[in-house]
Amino acid sequence: QLQASGGGLVQPGGSLRLSCAVSASMFSFRSIGWFRHAPGKERDFVAGITWNGDSTLYADSVKGRFTTSRDNAKNTVSLQMNSVQAEDTAVYSCAARRPWAAVGTTASDYDYWGQGTLVTVSS
Repeated sequence: QLQASGGGLVQPGGSLRLSCAVSASMFSFRSIGWFRHAPGKERDFVAGITWNGDSTLYADSVKGRFTTSRDNAKNTVSLQMNSVQAEDTAVYSCAARRPWAAVGTTASDYDYWGQGTLVTVSS
């Protein structure tokens, strides 16, 4: 019901745009979060957007470089990644919270997860 896409190989300093396609039945009234999981590390919160799109939240490590947005007409949430760094290399996943809840910053806050997409930052 959620599917992340758009990953790939990008050079340091470059940009990449990820997309999370959400089924219509799940998209409404649910905040969506982005998480990443790098090899040998824990899964970390990256960014999130509220169910109505009026508020976003970012991890300090990506603040000012990443932007998340949602298109309610297309049931998609995007993550624009700019000025990427090697440390951004990870599998990125999107997840949905229970209806009406605010953005959460821990994985346990989310009820539904999509398959991730790999982002590799390398020259």
